Amino acid sequence: MNKDKISLKEKIGYGFGDAASSMFWKIFGMYSLFFYTDVFGITAAAAGTMFLIARLWDSVFDVFVGIAADRTKTKWGKYRPYLLWFAIPFAIMGVITFYVPDFGTSGKLTYAYITYSLMMIVYSLINVPYASLLGAISPNPEERNSLSSYRMSFAFIGSFVTFMLLQPLIDFFAERFDPESLENTQHIVDHSVSTSAVAWAMGVGVIGLICVILFLLCFSWTKERVQQIETEENVPIKTDLKNLFNNSPWWILVGTGLAALLFNAIRDSVAIYYFRDYVQVNYKMTGTGWDITTIYFLIGQAANLIGVIAAPSLSAKYGKKRTYMISILLAGFFSVIFFFIPNNLTLIFLLQFLISVFAGYVLPLLWSMFADIVDHQEFLTGRRATGLIFSSSSMSQKLGWALGAALSGWILAWFNYMPDAAQQTADTIFGERIMISLLPAACCVLAFIGMIFYPLTDKKVKEITRQLEEKRNS
Repeated sequence: MNKDKISLKEKIGYGFGDAASSMFWKIFGMYSLFFYTDVFGITAAAAGTMFLIARLWDSVFDVFVGIAADRTKTKWGKYRPYLLWFAIPFAIMGVITFYVPDFGTSGKLTYAYITYSLMMIVYSLINVPYASLLGAISPNPEERNSLSSYRMSFAFIGSFVTFMLLQPLIDFFAERFDPESLENTQHIVDHSVSTSAVAWAMGVGVIGLICVILFLLCFSWTKERVQQIETEENVPIKTDLKNLFNNSPWWILVGTGLAALLFNAIRDSVAIYYFRDYVQVNYKMTGTGWDITTIYFLIGQAANLIGVIAAPSLSAKYGKKRTYMISILLAGFFSVIFFFIPNNLTLIFLLQFLISVFAGYVLPLLWSMFADIVDHQEFLTGRRATGLIFSSSSMSQKLGWALGAALSGWILAWFNYMPDAAQQTADTIFGERIMISLLPAACCVLAFIGMIFYPLTDKKVKEITRQLEEKRNS
C-alpha cells in the first residue's frame, strides 16, 4: 500500500468527478420539477409521485451497484473503470430525459417514468463507484478529509457552472430555434427561464458534454491504492449485507444524512416558483442573461463553497460530529428567520448566503464519515465492503432528493399550483414560502437529533485506523 501523500493533481482529478455529477444533480434538484410542470406538461402531483417511485427503486439499485463494484477486477482497479464505461451514456440519457415527445398526457407520463428511471440508473452506475473511490485512494483519515473537501468544493463549482450556463443556454437556443415559445409565454419568461422544449434538450446536451470530459479526467488522474486483503475475495453478498445492517453507526449516519439532504431538496426545488410567484422581480443581468433566481442559486453555491473549504480546518479543531451538529442547527435557525423576513432582495440574499455557508459545512463531513464507517466495519468484521457502504450513502442522498422532490410536488398541488398561470393564488404563494423556509428547518432539527447518537468520535476513528494499519502491515 502506497502511503505517500496524495498529489494536488490527483485531488483535483477526484474533484472533477463530483463536479460532473453535481452539474446534472443540480439540474435534477433545482430545475426538474419546474421542467416537468411548465415545460414537459404534467401536473405537480404526478411529477412528485414519479420522482418518489423512480428514486426509491434507484436507491435500492445503488446497493447492487456497490456490491458489483466491490467485486469488479480490471487493470484500472475496482471503481475507476465505471467512470470510463458510463461517462458517455450519462450525457446521452440526460438529453433523452429532458426531451419532450409529441405524445398525449398518458404517453408523456409513461415516457417521463421510463427516461427518468433510466437516467437515475445510469447516474448510479457512475456515481456509486466514484463515491467508493474515496475509500480506495488513501487509507489516511486526514487525506480522506482533504479528498472529501476537494470533492465537495468541485461539486459546488460544478453546480455553480450549471447555474451560470443553463439558463443562458436555454434562452440562447430558444431565441434561435424556438422564438414562438418566447412569444407565447412572455408573461412567464419575464420572471423565469424559458419554457421552450427544444431549448431545454439542447441546453442539457451542452452540460452533458462538459460532464463527459470531467469524468474522463477523473478516471485518468486518480489511482486506487487501498488493496483488498486476499481472504476477503469470496465473501458471500449476504454476509456483507448482514454486517452492514448490524452496523449501528451506519444506520445513524444514513438517517441524519437523509434529513440533511431532504433540507436541500425541498429548498432547491421550490426556489424557481418562489421567485417567480412571490418575489416577482423582472430583472436579467446584462451580458449574462441571469435572472434573480439564478443569482440566488449562484449566491448559495458560492456560500456553500466557503463552507466546504472551511470544513476540514473546523472539523480538525472541533471534531466532525460537533462541527456537523452546530452547522446543521444554524442552517435551520436561519431558515426559520427566512420565513419571517419581508419581500426584500437584500434580506433574501443575505439569508441565502448564511444558510448556505452552514449547509456547506455538512456535506463534506457526511462523505468523510461514510469513509470512517468503512474502516469501522473492517475493524469489526475483517471485511472491507467499500462499494456497498458508499452505495448506501448514495442511497440516502437519492432518498432525500426523492422525498424532497415528491413532497414539493405534492405540496404545490395541495396549495393549488397551476402551471402557466399568470398569477398564482395567495394560498399557493404561502405554501411556496413555507417550502423554502420552515420545512427545511424541520429537516435540520431531525438531522441534529440523529447526530447526537452517532458514536464514532474523531478519537475513536484514529484508534481504529491505527489498529487496521498494524494489521495490514503484519
